[in-house]
Parts: sequence; C-alpha cells; structure tokens
Amino acid sequence: MSSRAHVAVTTATRPTPAGPEGDRGSLRDSIRRRPLTWFFSLAYVLSWAAWTPYVLSENGLGVWNFTFPGAAGSSQLLGVLPGAYLGPIASALLVTGVTEGRTGLRAWRRRMTKFKVSWRWYAVVLVSVPAALILASAALAGRGPELPSATVLAAFLPGLILQMVTTGLAEEPGWREFAMPRMQRRYGPVLATLVVGVLWGCWHLPLFLSDWGGGPDVGVMKPLEFVVSAIALSFVMTWVFNRSGGSMPLVMLLHCGINNYISIAWSDMFPTLSSDATTHALLLTSTAAALVLLLATRGRLGYVPDATTATKPLTEVPSHQLHRL
Repeated sequence: MSSRAHVAVTTATRPTPAGPEGDRGSLRDSIRRRPLTWFFSLAYVLSWAAWTPYVLSENGLGVWNFTFPGAAGSSQLLGVLPGAYLGPIASALLVTGVTEGRTGLRAWRRRMTKFKVSWRWYAVVLVSVPAALILASAALAGRGPELPSATVLAAFLPGLILQMVTTGLAEEPGWREFAMPRMQRRYGPVLATLVVGVLWGCWHLPLFLSDWGGGPDVGVMKPLEFVVSAIALSFVMTWVFNRSGGSMPLVMLLHCGINNYISIAWSDMFPTLSSDATTHALLLTSTAAALVLLLATRGRLGYVPDATTATKPLTEVPSHQLHRL
C-alpha cells in the first residue's frame, strides 16, 4: 500500500473528535450556539405543559373532572408550583450545564447565594415595596389603609420566606440571573429589559384560565394589564440587579415582597377594594418607579459595560463584574 493510500485509509477511519468539532450539528451544539433561544423556549414549553392539567381541571376550564386539593389558594402549590420550577430555573440549569459545564454551575450557585450586600439595600426593598403599594392602593380607594391585624403581622415574615422559596426561587434564577446578563451584553439594558419583561409576563398567561388569575371567565384587560405591569416592574428589577452587583437574593426579595404584601396584607388593609384592584395598584407603582429610574439613569439602569469582560464567557468573569455583563 502506498503512503498516499495509507493516509487516506487512516483519515477515513479516524474517529470523530469529541470536542466542539465533533458536536457540530448536534443538539448540544445548538444549545451552545443559541443559549437564550433554548432557555426561553424550554421555559415556556416545560411550564405550559406542566400547567395544562391545572388549567383543564375544575380549578380552570373544567374539562377534566378533577379538583386540585387545597383551600384558600393552596391548591396552587400542587397545580402551579411544579410548572414554575420546571420552567425558568430548570431551563437555566440545563442550558448552563450544557454551555458552561460544572464550572458554570458553580458560578451560577455563587451568584444565587450572593447575600453579602449592604444592609441598606435590604432595608430599602423591605420598606419601599409595601409602602409604594399602600400609597397606590390608598389612591385607588380614596382613603387611607386600615391597620393590619395581629394575624397579618404574625404571618407577614413567614409568608415572605415561603414566597422566596416558591415564587422567587422558581422564577428569578431564570429570567433575571440567566437571561438578563446575556441580554444586556448583547442589546443593552433597556431593550434587554423590555424583551425579558414581555416574555416573563406572557409566560404567566395560561394561568389566567385558572383560579390563579381569576379565570376561567377572565377578560382581556386583566392579563394585558398584568403583562404591562411585569414589563414596568422588570425595569425596576434590572436596576436593582445591576446596582447590587447581581445579588439574586435581593432581586428575589423585591419580587416576593410584592406577592407577599398582596397575598397577606392587602385585603386586610383595604377591604373595600376588589381583587382586581391589586393589578391596578401594581401597574401604578411599577410604571411610576420605572419612569423615575429610566429618567434618573438616562436609560442606563445601573449598567456599566466593561470592554475587558464583554467578550468573555460568564464563567471567566470575576464575580464583582458580573452585573456589568
């Protein structure tokens, strides 16, 4: 056999490389090349698929002759929470694992446990969220709030902790921790926040066909108002995320502070307002805060791009600079 023939045979029988060249055209390669597309798609597909039984049950459209157990909204723990966990957080973990491996997952865990932020940030979030909602609710009611009962005061902190474990942990590791740094690096803070806000708000839409959103006979305006509120609130959350150096516990606290106040204290303090007024109050407060922050920061929302880290993978960027990506 000639040397030329030997080279041809050797080349033909050589195994495909195990690295990026060998993965080209595979599912793994597709996820690596389009992590954001895969994250958003998986977040929607996994959550909506898991929510389908709840929406079709007696808690929703009534197509399925089954009622999820629980009273006073507790049925949502079994009907809604599994889909919430399967969507944003599971998708973020999956895409991070595929694109950045164990190093990326360890970095993700460090950012998720970044509690070391000035106490002033925690004080501002804990006080400003209920204060803003109280002011908006008072404007809608045309009167001041009633003093919360002892039961509400006793349940407020445990409720906030529960919200952090359920709503906060299920949603924010995906929308804010995974998506926002990558979106800001590519599109800047305003456009990135707008896109994430729209996708985050619309992700909730099937739930408006269930008792979670007052369904199934719910009009168009309520979910539309909810999505607009989510977009406006996203600008506030982006500012907190950027200014706090990417502290996810603080971002989760902001989100859960809203849910906790509405779930526990709102009806006790404003008994004359209907349940739909919570959406109006959230729209007023989030829109006002978003406009103030956009004007005060001239659209930067605390984002400071760094040319030395703009082209690096997130796992190679120092933790103190992650909020700049």
